[in-house]
Amino acid sequence: MRRTAIIAGVAIALLGGCGKKSELRPAAGQALPVKPATSPSQPSVTQLLTPGPQAKPVRDDELVNKSRPLQPDRFDLPPPG
Repeated sequence: MRRTAIIAGVAIALLGGCGKKSELRPAAGQALPVKPATSPSQPSVTQLLTPGPQAKPVRDDELVNKSRPLQPDRFDLPPPG
């Protein structure tokens, strides 16, 4: 009985920490990374955490339009022997 109460208490404590969200910022005494050479300004934390189009590309083509059986191939021969 006591063991179940301890397990339940630990589970509630762990679940309670799941909803905690705070704004991300650099650690104390640290600064943001150096400004990229091609950037006109220093990117913010949100901009640094947002993936660009190359990091998360969008699929815009359909490779298989219709599923159909393969045609017989006269060069698909069994191995010799």
